[in-house]
Amino acid sequence: MPAPTAPLPLPAQLGERVLREQVASAYATIGSATVADAALALAVSAGCAWLTQRAAPLVWLLLHLAQTLRYPLLGAYAKDAGAAQPATFWARRYVREVAINSTVWGLAPWFMLPPGNTALTALFVLIVLGLCTAGMASVAPLRRAIWAYCCPMVIGLATALLWHGTAFDMTAAGCALAYLVVTLRFAGQQHRLLTTSLTARFENEALAEQLAQQVSLTQQSSDEKTRFLATASHDLRQPVHAIALFGAVLEKELHDHPQHDNAQRLMRAVQALGHSLDAMLDVSRLDAGDVTPACAVVPLNTVFNALSQTFAARADERGLQLRLRATPLWARTDPELLTRLVANLVDNALKYTPQGGVLVMARERGTEAWIDVRDTGIGIAAEHQAQVFEEFYQIDNPGRDRARGLGMGLSIVRRLSVLLDHPVLLRSLPGRGSRFRVVLPVASPQPVDALLAQAPPRWTDTASMLLQDDALPRRVLLVDDEADIGVAMTALMRAVGVSVTHVADGAQAHAALIEARARQQPFDALICDLRLADGADGLALARTLRHQHSRTLPTLLVTGETAPTPLQRVRDSGLPVLFKPVTADALLLALARTVRAD
Repeated sequence: MPAPTAPLPLPAQLGERVLREQVASAYATIGSATVADAALALAVSAGCAWLTQRAAPLVWLLLHLAQTLRYPLLGAYAKDAGAAQPATFWARRYVREVAINSTVWGLAPWFMLPPGNTALTALFVLIVLGLCTAGMASVAPLRRAIWAYCCPMVIGLATALLWHGTAFDMTAAGCALAYLVVTLRFAGQQHRLLTTSLTARFENEALAEQLAQQVSLTQQSSDEKTRFLATASHDLRQPVHAIALFGAVLEKELHDHPQHDNAQRLMRAVQALGHSLDAMLDVSRLDAGDVTPACAVVPLNTVFNALSQTFAARADERGLQLRLRATPLWARTDPELLTRLVANLVDNALKYTPQGGVLVMARERGTEAWIDVRDTGIGIAAEHQAQVFEEFYQIDNPGRDRARGLGMGLSIVRRLSVLLDHPVLLRSLPGRGSRFRVVLPVASPQPVDALLAQAPPRWTDTASMLLQDDALPRRVLLVDDEADIGVAMTALMRAVGVSVTHVADGAQAHAALIEARARQQPFDALICDLRLADGADGLALARTLRHQHSRTLPTLLVTGETAPTPLQRVRDSGLPVLFKPVTADALLLALARTVRAD
């Protein structure tokens, strides 16, 4: 279960972070400021002592030196860095030391300025006010440090000047006090600006951290959903695969029996369940990047013909009209993926059309071909039109009616639309039906070399066709740890004249291959499940068997996996694969193609 996100910093926590940063900024300038301050004190005191021929400036220099020696104590901050002591402790210490330094400079006029020396007084006023200005950048991060630094030195200067009592001195004192007011106002603005900037910075960092957590949780939820679908799909596909094979055998054996109709109904139910599982597989494969478009110039009529064969019977059963208008248009697309995309739209239209029908047509508009799927169904309200392309989202189906599927058809449409770069546009009104439009690039007609082959509607016809062409192997080794699937596969293959040897693991497979070679009756093909007992890897086993026994042994993988990682491994292997549940005709056709390819 995803962990809850961390809350944004509380005001007290935020204030502590801001103060800690302000203290760090103030302490960062102590070293250079101390050296500059000591050098200035030495120069000023030496100059005044020489000009006035008095020892008082040198006494002040000793006083300044004494307070300067206290500054190394502040180096303890560098060792602590706010870890042991709170930021308020270091802020108070900084303010105290700054106040002492400023007070020493405030005493300087009393030691250095003799009454009546206008030139020296003017120079000294400039020095003190310049020192105040220069230190402003260092103390601006802390409001109390501003007052502790500016006020003692300027007030001390003004007091000394007023004590002298001359008109010039009193004027200079007034100017110094006015300068102090302006400086404090300006420094306060700088402090507020810095505080606001730091507050915004830490708030943004907290928001960015929370956003990163939300993205991580979203990805985690998506991964958990994928794992759940993969596990549930695999566990469901195993028994459905066995049922499909047993049902195919039963349908053949009951061909002239009164229960043949029930056998056909059973197979239709199995196929419906298989379609639901295939929908989950499609989502997993598309999310895993396991599907790569193979675009070509194709006639859209071939897509329409495939849709007609797939949905005509279902439309008749529901009492609906399904019309697919023939079209001369050609388009550049992947015919298989486009067929799946439009098939999902038609399937969705049939599910949500209680009466009337569905129309599929194509039109040319400039450089584009439009495929419209129109229905006379219940329609989609504007507030739902964005959500219908999300997984498991269904309108007006609170009971999760199985006849309306899982709610994944349009989510597959969205993924295929992005993959093919064929935008899908929706226009719908409640009670008036819907129109889904697929936009794809139009192409010039190409010479047709051969008609596209269509699979026979019944697996028995497939078997007859393959037997006539001698396309099926005679002896097949099946590696599958599910006993029911082994029995069903054996019965199905026996019905079409194929001998199956069923083994459950790699050791039995090795033994069977050695025994077959010893009898000079080698296997013609290998069918291997991808996930075997105890976590054994069917793909690795198939490669090992081919490497050790016969590199040319035709191999067909069968799996119920839908997780992205196993699907990518299968794709990279280059071996043909079928996804459970497998229909009889799909199994026979895939087996024939595998043997022919090898």
